Amino acid sequence: MVRHTPIPDTPRRTCTLEHLSTDEIEPRLRFEAWRTRAHRLVDLQPPRSGSTLNAELTTLRDGQCDFGAARSSDYATLADPRHHPACAGMTVMTFIVAGTVRVCDARDHRQRIAPGSLALYDVTRPARYDWNGPSRELYLALPRADAMAAMGGGRRPLIVPLDQGALAPALRSQLAVLARLALTSSPEECAGLLVGARALALLALHQAASQEACDDSADDALDSLAAGRRAAALHFMAQQAHRPGLDADDIARGTGCSRTRLYAAFAEHDETVMSALRELRLQRARAALDEGQRVHLGALAWRCGFADPSQFSRVFKARFGLTPTAWARRAQAARRASVPR
Repeated sequence: MVRHTPIPDTPRRTCTLEHLSTDEIEPRLRFEAWRTRAHRLVDLQPPRSGSTLNAELTTLRDGQCDFGAARSSDYATLADPRHHPACAGMTVMTFIVAGTVRVCDARDHRQRIAPGSLALYDVTRPARYDWNGPSRELYLALPRADAMAAMGGGRRPLIVPLDQGALAPALRSQLAVLARLALTSSPEECAGLLVGARALALLALHQAASQEACDDSADDALDSLAAGRRAAALHFMAQQAHRPGLDADDIARGTGCSRTRLYAAFAEHDETVMSALRELRLQRARAALDEGQRVHLGALAWRCGFADPSQFSRVFKARFGLTPTAWARRAQAARRASVPR
């Protein structure tokens, strides 16, 4: 006789669905309405004068994580737990489907994130995010404790890239399925998909951390490699310093090491990767001014890797005590004084 053991009922999971669109809001009221209803973890910044926000957001929530599918025109947000307590315990895994985002952290380190990127963003770390639309993103908001536990604890950078992980294609696909079925599936079906996405996301984070640890342990066998990494990074920077969007991830790839090892190589000299790049750019700009090259300030800034001339002037003065214009005048006067009469 075959005895059948009854299978216990599993708790029915469900989730809540919310769909928002600025089309339903009067244009002059859109910013405040969207700031209150659509941005729970970050502060939406006022739009540029004359621009109107156009956006749409679909969210699924089950108490363990949130899923969102968002599209929008240009907008900017500010993450800062001091001003927005809701973000204090969260991280956000984002798949950028369309548009680009420029990230500037509290130390003025800037990165440009391109379409197709899949990464974890720690919104407990102050940073500004400028989205250039039309943009479209799919994201999972995960408790920070869960994300950090999946990666083995420890302090993590503002952005943890996941593009190269073995699970990246599957995770992108799962998020795309959630976006496609959110408005047509039952709450129970959506809840099941959300549970799967959360599990896949945490596994992807665990694998990314494990791979980084494996790569780093191989490098640590030879401490002398740190000096070689730094020299290789400086050489790569010298070749690519004209690119305003050059960031630590680009430099690590160009140097052929992990970002963690790159940071460590520069830390041994009491400097950061981006401060070394900034110094290289400033020295290049000063040399051009000393040589008496007649160039427009904006053109010189761009040629030396600064996308914003005003920022270029500010950091140049902070480093050398004079604005680029004043430095050029002084250099010109010095050259005239040295010419025999």
